[in-house]
Amino acid sequence: MASNNSTKKRVAVSYKNLSPELLEEVKKRYPNGWTDHMIRIDKSPTDFFYAIMMETDEANYLIKVDVKVDDGNVEEEEDKEYYDDEIKGAEEIADDGSDDSMDD
Repeated sequence: MASNNSTKKRVAVSYKNLSPELLEEVKKRYPNGWTDHMIRIDKSPTDFFYAIMMETDEANYLIKVDVKVDDGNVEEEEDKEYYDDEIKGAEEIADDGSDDSMDD
């Protein structure tokens, strides 16, 4: 006796290649977005993608979704440069203020 799940097709497809009907099903299944439902699929130690799963009567879908991964290093460098300038400027102001108070 085979279960109904074993006869379903298993399909991997990119979100941008979904049919309009499947797009509607995704929207119904994830009305508030799929961020909390994504899974990471590791293809190799250095290659991976993110996907969501969806089941219909005909098939089980693994839908690849594009995810922008923030690189914290770029932001940290920008912050460092920004704050370094502010700190240097603040030190110069503090030095100028202390020199004026000594002259009085």
